[in-house]
Amino acid sequence: MRRFIILLIALATVLAAVLAQGSHEEEGKVRIGISKLIAHPALDAIEQGIKDYLAENGIDADIETQVANGEISTAASIAQLFRTEGKDIVVGIATPTAQALANTFQDTPVIFATVTDPEAAGLDGLPNVCGTSDMVPVKEHLALIERLTGAESIGMVYCVAEANGITLKDAMEEACMEEGIDLIAASVSNSAEVRAAVQSIIDRVDALYVSTDNTVISAIAAVSDVASDAAVPLFSADITSSFGTDVLASGGFDYYKSGRLTGSVIQRVLNGEDPASIGTLYLEDMEIYINMDIATRLGISVPEDLLSEARYVITADNS
Repeated sequence: MRRFIILLIALATVLAAVLAQGSHEEEGKVRIGISKLIAHPALDAIEQGIKDYLAENGIDADIETQVANGEISTAASIAQLFRTEGKDIVVGIATPTAQALANTFQDTPVIFATVTDPEAAGLDGLPNVCGTSDMVPVKEHLALIERLTGAESIGMVYCVAEANGITLKDAMEEACMEEGIDLIAASVSNSAEVRAAVQSIIDRVDALYVSTDNTVISAIAAVSDVASDAAVPLFSADITSSFGTDVLASGGFDYYKSGRLTGSVIQRVLNGEDPASIGTLYLEDMEIYINMDIATRLGISVPEDLLSEARYVITADNS
């Protein structure tokens, strides 16, 4: 009886997918599946940028978004769901979701959004895969930290389940070695472990650095709390999630613009361009965020030329 019920459920799922496919084809809409690793401001901004770009450019799309909540197994299930539903194009926002889609789809176009290191993630050179990268300028970030704090030791938490987190940890480690700075790193496997990881190193560092590691960024409030309590300056590679926190400074990209760039990649594929010929588009023009209230609280002087370069300067009047 149990096997019979499971069979009925499977048949119903397939039938629903077939009916949905026919319905969408009649409407003339392109069926797009977006798989997002986790909900946080940067990834949400990417999703919105994609949707806005497609709508503004007259692309009639039926867009379904699924969130993996930071779970690799869930990302794989979402990929299978999109395959069952017969999506025309699938989009992976963040590395693990893009990897899950690329492992599931060999013919359907797979578009990755802001994957830090597509080559290390195994996404580079696949015939049906292309997208955008947000490889961050780690050496520029380190220079900013040194300039503002003169730190001799920097703390960093990274997720061992995210290829981009490991890549950026290794990049920061190499940059610190070149400058004679100690990098004290702590690893996590999920966002629930972030607070404890920061607490385990906070007393041994002069500054904290958060990369575009999605697991850690999703827990930025916890990182901010620990840094604030310890009066340790916090730096981030993600401006979007810095607002409303105790991040002293961040240097990164506008993720809404990144979403729009990803939307343009989708449009190119829909216009018949081969994904392999598009490859990877890289974000440029790093923006700077400075929180003067935090600087004052920590007794840090911010050079005037840095303030003039900053896109966002947060004070009590505009925070």
